[in-house]
Amino acid sequence: MGFTKYTSQAEKERIRMNEGIHAREVRVIGPEGQNFGVMATRDACVKAQEYGLDLIEISPNANPPVAKITDYGKFKYEQKKKEKEVKAKSHVTETKVTQVKIGTSERDMHIKASKAASWLREGHRVKVDLFLWGRYKYMEFEFLKERLERFLALIPESYKVAESIQKGPKGLAVSIERDPSKKPPKPITQTSLPTDETLGVAKTA
Repeated sequence: MGFTKYTSQAEKERIRMNEGIHAREVRVIGPEGQNFGVMATRDACVKAQEYGLDLIEISPNANPPVAKITDYGKFKYEQKKKEKEVKAKSHVTETKVTQVKIGTSERDMHIKASKAASWLREGHRVKVDLFLWGRYKYMEFEFLKERLERFLALIPESYKVAESIQKGPKGLAVSIERDPSKKPPKPITQTSLPTDETLGVAKTA
């Protein structure tokens, strides 16, 4: 079995192995974790060939660099696995914002609710704003709260309230986070929701 060849220039620059290792000497780790000590890189390559494996530089900044005799395919798999783990741990949680109005159509509310569910599944916090203007600002708090809860009921993902419904200068707002301990709620159809007409509210453009 010969040495593995580079498949691209980018790979050659990222991973040094076999004849691509620049150092004259390397500290060699065997395929089972054996410490072969410091060897001339040429001799280390010969030893890797005896195993039918590759010599891969794993610590280029050490003095001398550390190289391991291993299977290149296995090495790449382990590297990708580590990169995924690091990426998962470094996931940044953001607060995503979606806005609804009293006159927002049922179709648009469902679309916004689906987007909110997607954000929750990605691990983000979601802030839902019920934007008020004109006479809507002076409506009863409980009525406006019900309108906001009506939207929350559409979200097809389990969640918990992170910041309860509060009234601000521009309307009502609530913040929610995904709750993996709960099962996602069953989708609510448009016909099961109260309409503006049944609530006695004139629909706005």
